[in-house]
Amino acid sequence: MTGTLDSGASEKSYDTGNMHNASSDDGYPNKHERTSVIFPQPTGVKGLWYHPLTQAVLLGFVCFMCPGLFNALNGLGAGGQVDSTTSANANSTVYATFAVGAFFAGSVTNKIGAKRALLLGSTGYALYIGSFLVVNIHPKAGGFIIAAGAYLGFCAGLLWTAQGSLMLAYPTESQKGLFIGVFWAIFNLGAVVGASVSLGENFHSKANSVGNGTYVAFLVLTLIGVLIPLLMVDPNTMVRTDGTKVTAPRHPSWKLEIYGLWITLKTDPMILFLFPMFFASNWFYTWQFNEYNNALFNIRARSLNNLVYWLAQIIGSISIGFLLDQQNISRRTRAFSGWIILFVMVFVVHIWAYFYQKGYTRKSIPPDAQKMDIDDSGYTAKIMLYILCGLLDAMWQTTAYWIMGAMSNDPAKLAHFTGFYKSFQSAGGAGVWRADAVKTPFMNMFISTWALLVSGLVFALPMIFLRVKEHTDYSDEVLARMDDSGRIHVAAEMQAPTPTGDSVREVRTIKREQRSYP
Repeated sequence: MTGTLDSGASEKSYDTGNMHNASSDDGYPNKHERTSVIFPQPTGVKGLWYHPLTQAVLLGFVCFMCPGLFNALNGLGAGGQVDSTTSANANSTVYATFAVGAFFAGSVTNKIGAKRALLLGSTGYALYIGSFLVVNIHPKAGGFIIAAGAYLGFCAGLLWTAQGSLMLAYPTESQKGLFIGVFWAIFNLGAVVGASVSLGENFHSKANSVGNGTYVAFLVLTLIGVLIPLLMVDPNTMVRTDGTKVTAPRHPSWKLEIYGLWITLKTDPMILFLFPMFFASNWFYTWQFNEYNNALFNIRARSLNNLVYWLAQIIGSISIGFLLDQQNISRRTRAFSGWIILFVMVFVVHIWAYFYQKGYTRKSIPPDAQKMDIDDSGYTAKIMLYILCGLLDAMWQTTAYWIMGAMSNDPAKLAHFTGFYKSFQSAGGAGVWRADAVKTPFMNMFISTWALLVSGLVFALPMIFLRVKEHTDYSDEVLARMDDSGRIHVAAEMQAPTPTGDSVREVRTIKREQRSYP
């Protein structure tokens, strides 16, 4: 056994009791002295239901029905309402509470289990979507949407933490790509189906907002998503396809999470250059959804725009992912190619959009104005721009994740990179939705979006040049290691490990349990 010890390895094999008597040349226990315990798998209908892939599909449908339909609702602009103020304030609250709640979600998930955390997390989406139905019936109940948004922010942290736990637990090492692919395919279809439902419900409408039927359809689908976790199997009773037990990984406490972020920043400060890119990654939604889709189009056109936007997201993520995964092209070439594509896309989209944005303001297009329909002149060009917006969004998010993955292969380090990503993304989202709620001029929103995207790419370029290598070095793989005495070792000390008798255990900081940092 060389290099690093995967944090999931303990779930797959068990020490036979004589490991300390045998070690490999590098001072680590000899892998041939490990014995796997094989558990019998259930058969028949129970075997099919308890199969990890079946549970991954159910997990995908939970996110299909909940976050997927949340995306579809937001994509309508103003949450399908006439005035965007209430939905903008609600979104600001969602992202603010998500940024805070995510730090505590791991501790709660450890306490109640991933299945219950998934159930509790899904309830926030149902309440949030239901709140829009309430406001459609009682227009003065806008405060209920904002309160529901605050609840959703905390619930979203629980849902995505539980989702990450289960997706790590279900597959064997060789099945991770398959399971993740199945999950994301199902999840991304949620927004597409939600947009299709909205289009079907409002296809003959000339109004500027959706009717009760759309919210009822969304709410029914979301409530189905809330019920799905009740049907899912306790992961601790499942067996993987290779006969090993499924064990959901424990999450660090919020204190360890914050400390881990600091250690990551201290040991790999180049991640700082990606912070502007992270901050911009949710900023552009506000202009796209509210200042463009909601401002210019009636509800029928908004629904069609929403559908093609999320379809474009699927195409965009697949296309840029195909380029970034081309193994016959060097990693650095792929990194710079992805950067160039994003740079070109940002300017194509925003130069085109500028010629539209300069022609209208908040005052010139009030919420109750007669807006563009799908058969009006000029609609085709405008929906083409919206398709490019969807492509850009997917390419931006995919490339950001790919760059982080190129910096390290260590799951712990990547988890902390993702923590930075989600924190800055949520902070940006909270800020920009609040700016929309206080009626910041459309052009100011547009320019800030364009400027942030460009600055994100400008700051990322030196990081790509200095940090992305053809091969990941050992020092990039590991965050820290703890020996049997409890001492923390930095990556440099691990390049030439020495035997310590009873084994030297490498620490994935995010996965460590029942220990305190010195």
